[in-house]
Amino acid sequence: MTWNQSFVSVGTHRAPLSRRFTLGCRNSLPAGLIVVLGMLCLLAAGEAAAARLWAGVSKVDITNREAGPVNDPLYVKALVIKNESTTVAIVTVDAVAIAEIGSIRNDYLANVRRRITEQIEMPASHIMINASHCHGVVCEDVEDRTVQAIRQAAEELVPVTVGVGTGREDRIMINRRIKMKDGREIDVRHAYSLPPDDEVAEVGPVDPEIGVLRLDRADGRTLAVVYNFACHPIQGVPSGGNTADMTGFASTVIEENLSEGTVALFVQGCGGDINPIDYKPVDRPRDAEPLGNLLGLSTLRAVRAIQPREDGRLVVLNETISLPRADLAQRIVAMESEQRRLVQSLRGTFLNLKSFLPLAVKYGLSDENPSDYSHRYLHEERMGKDHLRRLDTLNRNNMKQYIRNIHTMEQLTRLNTNLALLRKHQARLVAGGKQTIDVELLGIRIGDFVLITFPGELTVRIGMNIKTKSPHPRTFVAGYTNGYIYYAPTAEQLRNVGGAQEDSDCLLAPPWQAIFEAQAAKMLEML
Repeated sequence: MTWNQSFVSVGTHRAPLSRRFTLGCRNSLPAGLIVVLGMLCLLAAGEAAAARLWAGVSKVDITNREAGPVNDPLYVKALVIKNESTTVAIVTVDAVAIAEIGSIRNDYLANVRRRITEQIEMPASHIMINASHCHGVVCEDVEDRTVQAIRQAAEELVPVTVGVGTGREDRIMINRRIKMKDGREIDVRHAYSLPPDDEVAEVGPVDPEIGVLRLDRADGRTLAVVYNFACHPIQGVPSGGNTADMTGFASTVIEENLSEGTVALFVQGCGGDINPIDYKPVDRPRDAEPLGNLLGLSTLRAVRAIQPREDGRLVVLNETISLPRADLAQRIVAMESEQRRLVQSLRGTFLNLKSFLPLAVKYGLSDENPSDYSHRYLHEERMGKDHLRRLDTLNRNNMKQYIRNIHTMEQLTRLNTNLALLRKHQARLVAGGKQTIDVELLGIRIGDFVLITFPGELTVRIGMNIKTKSPHPRTFVAGYTNGYIYYAPTAEQLRNVGGAQEDSDCLLAPPWQAIFEAQAAKMLEML
């Protein structure tokens, strides 16, 4: 018989992750011994689950009140969890990213980790910081306030019970990538206009799952709720003020409807290609609060269905992998050629904006008799004339040419925006001289709650792939964590480089997806 087994530390016990028996014909264990061994393994796992976790939570205001009007506050929130052997900090920040873009400096993560490990017995690799990706502006001393939040949470540890569940919310978001009938893909952005409706074929999926971790104090009061969901929180508010956006409103709903002092921590999921449902309205103000209220209420429904119990399982894995970078030189040349072609296709037009708009209204109101009342057309026909019909033909041709130019210019705006992104990333590749990029992955298990993290803007299909293939029924995926490497679209989406933001604002070459998903699968097996 051979018995291959790997272990992971769970509290004070060593519980088996996997085991493989090969029983030979002549060397098999007695049936009674097999039963005893099985019972011992189950007993060890049961004792680990029954062990105790301690947790502390804190939140600190990080709103930049000098950057203009404030609609609602931004926070850094910290949840510190430990058992007899392991400590982890889950930190969430109402910010666009952990460095690289936005107002958080590039040395923020390293500095926070260094300062915390100098003050608290916790490995730097066990500190997870996730950005909500709201576009609010944080204060200049966000690093100090992050350290403050983690320290406060670590100083207020109490025994907790643990529960995990899922909720559903499908009313507040939409996949922003639009597949065209010619096979191209573009996306919904403020930076450029949408294509004509008759050229659109389909849109992509969304992930309605809300992953929820609930931690209760010994007396049954809820200490903290961690919830994971995939959507860009970039709706904004009618006032235009600084805001934590829809996820900030959702957290407020959760906190105000649970025990006093409960802190809700939003962990951004794979929202790279997911927008708020009503992202480009022109007939009403943009308002994140109704969307956030819906998300908060759906999360509350899931929280209240969870029955926390004692469970001491706490596992943290930290891995660094190298991913291939894209060489965009050839694609840039092709897009520059397309740019020239589009410019050269523009033609002079009889109309300008002032003359086009009244015609568009008239010809939209009446297809048969746009230039005058119907009786004038009938009178001309009786007189054997066709002056109005000829005018309509001329106007329609001129309108078509004007619209053709408009659509070409809209294509150019999309192309110019995405081409600038490709040039930026290609320049960095050439300057850096390195064909790979190192990324940090975290795997965390708290009871039955399992989380895999990534430092880029993962698109939704990647998260759904990982969750579907995971051996754990309660698996969740977080992008925007412990750094920022721009967008991380699927290999399929990267066939569209230069067409949409996700595949243009990207450092990665297509093989990255298989490498990451394979590593995530290994980590999930180890958890």
